[in-house]
Amino acid sequence: MPLVTSKEMFEKAYAGKYAIGAFNVNNMEIIQGIVDAAKEEQSPIILQVSAGARKYAKHIYLVKLVEAALEDSNLPICLHLDHGEDFEICKSCIDGGFSSVMFDGSKLPFEENIAITKRVVEYAHERGVVVEAELGRLAGIEDAVSVSEQDAIYTDPDQAVEFVERTGVDSLAIAIGTSHGAYKFKGTPRLDYERLDKISSLLPGFPLVLHGASTVLPEFVALCNEFGGKIDGAQGVPEDMLRKAALSGVCKINIDTDLRLAMTASIRKHLAQHPGDFDPRQYLKPAREAIKNMVQHKIRNVLGSSNKLD
Repeated sequence: MPLVTSKEMFEKAYAGKYAIGAFNVNNMEIIQGIVDAAKEEQSPIILQVSAGARKYAKHIYLVKLVEAALEDSNLPICLHLDHGEDFEICKSCIDGGFSSVMFDGSKLPFEENIAITKRVVEYAHERGVVVEAELGRLAGIEDAVSVSEQDAIYTDPDQAVEFVERTGVDSLAIAIGTSHGAYKFKGTPRLDYERLDKISSLLPGFPLVLHGASTVLPEFVALCNEFGGKIDGAQGVPEDMLRKAALSGVCKINIDTDLRLAMTASIRKHLAQHPGDFDPRQYLKPAREAIKNMVQHKIRNVLGSSNKLD
């Protein structure tokens, strides 16, 4: 099966009131763990690549790994650029085989964000590629994306309508209270469902996206801390909040931090218990299994996308 875009995925997700998981990938074991989980759950997935991942693993290696996943699983998989910072990186990924790209102009003035997003959309659509954009700014840190709490801006519903109409974008990442990274909330986690419902009502049928939506599962934080880490106080978005968002037009939920924590916790535990191991296969195999189990949990309990291939 060739790569697919997210267009049909999102149409089915919107109608079925579930979300597609967009999982960030950096290497072979992460891709294998995600794809094995999706295969068992019979769930569509989005594998997304950040600019940092492209620098680390190289574009061509990641594309070929995803091609292998397609052949091995026969799943509908969308390959997506996460947080493209300019037209050039979006163009490079479009030309390089991605089926979806995100242009993140959230740090730009509204009109400039519209102008560049429209340019990306026109280039992508001519080549059968879909485009995600972002309006509003999430706090937190992920790869090169770093925004302080003071600079975070929630998405304005009326601006969202204008932005979609003027750019022709295929999906829109909105800011309603999620945050990048492991340290998301100082107090009680809260998502602005009223704002979400307003945007969804003004853009009926249009797919919305949540970034910064890892839960920071406590079992992985505990394992990291037990075996040499120090990430006490990490707090993510409760899973019931994300499931509720999927009922209100959110068709794509991004997950990165939970993948990193699952993998890191597993590796730290293995090396602490087997200090003589120096074969990467010995600690990457259980790490791959930890990712698979975590992704299955997300598909079943957060996304609601199990058995949604028909």
